[in-house]
Amino acid sequence: MLYNFNMKSTIQFYISHTTEGYTAAGVEAGIVTQADSLDELMVNLREAVDLHFDGEEVGNFGYARTPAILVNYELTDVVHA
Repeated sequence: MLYNFNMKSTIQFYISHTTEGYTAAGVEAGIVTQADSLDELMVNLREAVDLHFDGEEVGNFGYARTPAILVNYELTDVVHA
């Protein structure tokens, strides 16, 4: 099997926080999950990715066989010392 270098090696997610909890939404992948804490969100995110690709060939979605999960979380209230 030849490796396709055009395949994406990471699935990127943007994390947002509201008074209702945390949400992780795929930047390019149609995967969304939520939780009450960041720790719980990471567990849910791994499960959501597994379920999204369950029974599918990951390469059909443009991803390498075992893509990494990359999360971005923007801190909104930064304190300057």
